Amino acid sequence: MKITFMGAGSTIFARNVIGDCMCTEALRDSEFALYDIDAKRLEESEIILSAINRNINEGRAKITTYLGEENRKEALRGARFVVNAIQVGGYEPCTVIDFEIPKKYGLRQTIADTMGIGGIMRALRTIPVMKAFADDMEEVCPDAWFLNYTNPMAMLTGYMLRYTKIKTIGLCHSVQCCSENLLKDLGMEDKLEGRTEKIAGINHMAWLLEIKDKDGNDLYPEIKRRAKEKNANEKHYDMVRYDYIDKLGYYCTESSEHNAEYNSFYIKSRYPEMIEEFNIPLDEYPRRCVNQIEGWEKHKNEILADGKVTHTRSHEYASYIMEAIVTNKPYKIGGNVINNGLIPNLPADACVEVPCLVDGDGINPCYMGELPLQLAAMNASNIYAQLLAIEAAATGEKQYIYNAAMMDPLTGGELNIKDIYAMVDELLEAHKDWLPEYK
Repeated sequence: MKITFMGAGSTIFARNVIGDCMCTEALRDSEFALYDIDAKRLEESEIILSAINRNINEGRAKITTYLGEENRKEALRGARFVVNAIQVGGYEPCTVIDFEIPKKYGLRQTIADTMGIGGIMRALRTIPVMKAFADDMEEVCPDAWFLNYTNPMAMLTGYMLRYTKIKTIGLCHSVQCCSENLLKDLGMEDKLEGRTEKIAGINHMAWLLEIKDKDGNDLYPEIKRRAKEKNANEKHYDMVRYDYIDKLGYYCTESSEHNAEYNSFYIKSRYPEMIEEFNIPLDEYPRRCVNQIEGWEKHKNEILADGKVTHTRSHEYASYIMEAIVTNKPYKIGGNVINNGLIPNLPADACVEVPCLVDGDGINPCYMGELPLQLAAMNASNIYAQLLAIEAAATGEKQYIYNAAMMDPLTGGELNIKDIYAMVDELLEAHKDWLPEYK
C-alpha cells in the first residue's frame, strides 16, 4: 500500500503522521512517498523518517522521495491515501505580506491562517496548487482518500469537496484535545476519565455542546463558574474562549489566539485596552514562524545526534482513519465535510466540523441537528466569507475577493469599504507571483 505525503518538508508533522503509521500494524509495511518542492527539507525528512523506520519498524516500510512539480504525479501514482500539509508561499514572503500590508490599514491579526484577510489570501494562493493535486489524482489515484491538514481548513476542504472529484476529509487536532485541555486548565482533572461530549460547528470554531462525567452529570455549570472566576482574577492564555463561555454559553475547539480574530468583539482599534484585558497576542504567528525557523537546526541535530530517533503513536487522526478503512475496524473522528443538512441551521454548502464514523466503507459524517442560535450566528459570520473566497478561487472573479474581505467580521468591523478594496488590491499585487490572474 502506498501513502503519499504532500508537503513532506514539514518535517515534524511528517514525522508524527508517518511515525504513527509505522506504529500501526496494518500500515507499517507501506510505501511512504514523500513529496516537496524544497530539496533540503525533503532530505531532512527522509533522514529522520528512515531512522524511525529502522528504530521502531525493523525497516519494514519503504520510503521514497519526489522533488518538484515534475515528479508530483509519480509521487501520487497508485496511492491509497494522500496526506496534505503544504504551505504555499511560506513564512517569507507570503505570511509576512499577509500581516504587514493589513497593518498599514490599521488591521491587526494574531494567526491569519484560517479566517480574516490573511486566511483569505492563504486560500487563494493554496487552492490552485490543491486543484493541480486533484487533477493529478484523478488520473493516477482516483480512488485515494485525500486527508487535508492544511489551513485555511474550511476554505480548502470546501473547495476540494465541491469542485473536484477527490474523496476529501479535512482534519484538525483541536477537536480531540478540546475538553481535556479545558478540564485540566480548570482543575477538573478528576472528571476526565469516562467523560462524554458532543462537538459540532466549523473548523476552529466547533462548539463543545455537551460534556458529562462518567455518571452522566452535566459538567457545564461548574465549568462556567470556574471559567468566569479565572477570567476575573488572573491573566491567562485562554481568556477569549472563557469569555465565550460566559457570553455565549459554550466553549469552542480552537485557541483564544485564533478566536480573537474570528469576530469583531476583541481586536478593536477604538478600544485598544481590550488587547491587554483579554491577553491577545497580536502578530503571534510571525513570532512562531521566526522561532521555529531559528530552532529547527538545533532541534534536527538533537533528534539525530545518536541516531536513535524514535516515535510513539500520537493523537493525530490520519493513521487511525487509514487503519479503520484498511481493517474495517470502526473509529470515530471529528472531520470537516460539506454540511448538506448535517447542521440544519447552517448553509448547506458550508464546510462543517462534525463527528464522523470511519470503517471499511469510508468516512461517514453524522447528523447533528441545529446549533443553539447564537452559535449558529457565530459560525455563519465566518462561513459566508469562506464561501465567497471559495467562489473567487473557482471563478477567477475579483469581486468575490472584495466581498469575502467585506464580510469577514474583523476586517469589516475595523475598516471602511474604500480601505478594504485598497488593501485587497495591494495584497493581490504583492502576491501576484503566487496567484492566478483575477478579472
